[in-house]
Amino acid sequence: MDIQAYMVEVGGAARKAASIMSSVSTDTKNKALLATIDAIKSQRETLLQANAKDLEHGRLNGLDSAMLDRLELTDERIENMIEGLRQVTALDDPIGIINDLKYMPSGIQVGKMRVPLGVIGIIYESRPNVTIEAASLCIKSGNATILRGGSEAIHSNTAIANCLKTGLEAAGLPLSAVQVISTTDRAVVGEMITRPEFIDVIVPRGGKGLIERISRDAKVAVIKHLDGICHAFIDRDADFEKAINITMNSKTHRFGTCNTLETLLIDAPIASAILPKLVLALKEKEVELRGCEQTRHIVSDMIAATEEDWSTEYLAPILSIKIVEDIDAAIAHINKYGSHHTDTIITENYAKGRQFLTQVDSSSVMINASTRFADGFEYGLGAEIGISTDKIHARGPVGLLGLTSEKFVVLGDGHIRK
Repeated sequence: MDIQAYMVEVGGAARKAASIMSSVSTDTKNKALLATIDAIKSQRETLLQANAKDLEHGRLNGLDSAMLDRLELTDERIENMIEGLRQVTALDDPIGIINDLKYMPSGIQVGKMRVPLGVIGIIYESRPNVTIEAASLCIKSGNATILRGGSEAIHSNTAIANCLKTGLEAAGLPLSAVQVISTTDRAVVGEMITRPEFIDVIVPRGGKGLIERISRDAKVAVIKHLDGICHAFIDRDADFEKAINITMNSKTHRFGTCNTLETLLIDAPIASAILPKLVLALKEKEVELRGCEQTRHIVSDMIAATEEDWSTEYLAPILSIKIVEDIDAAIAHINKYGSHHTDTIITENYAKGRQFLTQVDSSSVMINASTRFADGFEYGLGAEIGISTDKIHARGPVGLLGLTSEKFVVLGDGHIRK
C-alpha cells in the first residue's frame, strides 16, 4: 500500500466531513449516537468474536498481562461503551453557544462562540473501547476524526468501526466523519503527525515511547500525557479504614490503567501502625512491594526501592512505598517525581486537605477518593478522548469542551470604526 496516497485520501475525506459536521444539528448528531448503540447491541457477539481473535494473536505474540487486560472486551466493558454513548448523547451540545456577549463603547457587541477543532487524529494502543469513546465525543462536538489503533486490536477496532458507520449512515452523516485506519503499517503514524493540512490536533493514547515520539516529531498540535505516576498520601490524621480501602482500590482495581496508584506515601507518625495492615492486604492481591529504608525497617520482607522506582509507571502489580516526614514532604515528593496526572490525600484534617488541593500540581487532585476516579466517564463527561497533563489547551480528562475552541463574534448594525 502507498501510505502517502492512502493518507491523502483519508485526510482529504476527513477535511470535507469536518466542514459538514461543524454545522450539523444536535438532534442529528444524537441520532447517529443512538443508532450506534443499537448497532453495538445487535453486533455484540460479532464484537466479542473479533476481540477473541485479537486476544489469541496477542497471546501468541507474547503480549504481557497488562496489555492483554487493556485489549480485552467483556460484556461489562461493552455495556460501559453503551452507557458512555448514552451519556454523550445526553450531554449539552456546546457548539454554537455564545458566551460573554457584551456591548462595547463603540456600540458593537462582542462575544465568544464555541466551535469544533476540525479534524482530530487519535493514535492509541490496545484498548478497543477508545474507538467508541473517541468517535462519540468527536461526533457530538462536531469534529471529524481519524482513528489509528494498534495492530494488536485491528479486528476489534474494525468491528466497532462498522457499528459507527451504521450510526452515521442512519443519521445521514458522511461516513468519513469517523475513519478507522485499515492498515497496521506503522508508517501511518508518521503521516498523521506531520499533516497539518488534514489534521488539526493529535491525541496519542499509549505507551510512553509512542507519546514521546509523537511529541518530538509532530507538526500538528498534540494533547497528551506521557505517563500516569499517581500517588496516594496517607496523612497522620487519616481514617485507617478509609486509607486501606482507598489504597487497595487505587492499586488493585485494575493494574494496567494510567490512573492506577504507583507510589504510596505514608506520614511517619502512623507508619508503624498502618503499614503492616496495608502490606498484608496488598500481598493477598499478589502486589510486589518496593520500599524505602524506613519502610523496610518496619516491614523487612520487601524489595529495596531505588531512585528510579519513584518515577516509574509500572502498569503492573508493583507498588513503591515511602515514609515521609509530613504533608509538606509528601507534596514535594509528588511535585518532583509525579507525572501531573492524579494524586490523592487520605485525611480527616480539612486544612491539610485544602493545602494538598492547592499545592499539588496535577491535572486531578483528590481528597479521600481513589485515583481510579480520574476518568471522563466517572467525571460525568460521558467518555474521554484522553487525559491531558499539559496545561494548554486542555487539562485532565478531555471531554466535549476539550474538543472545541472559541472564536470571537461581533454583532453590529452598520457600525464603522472612528
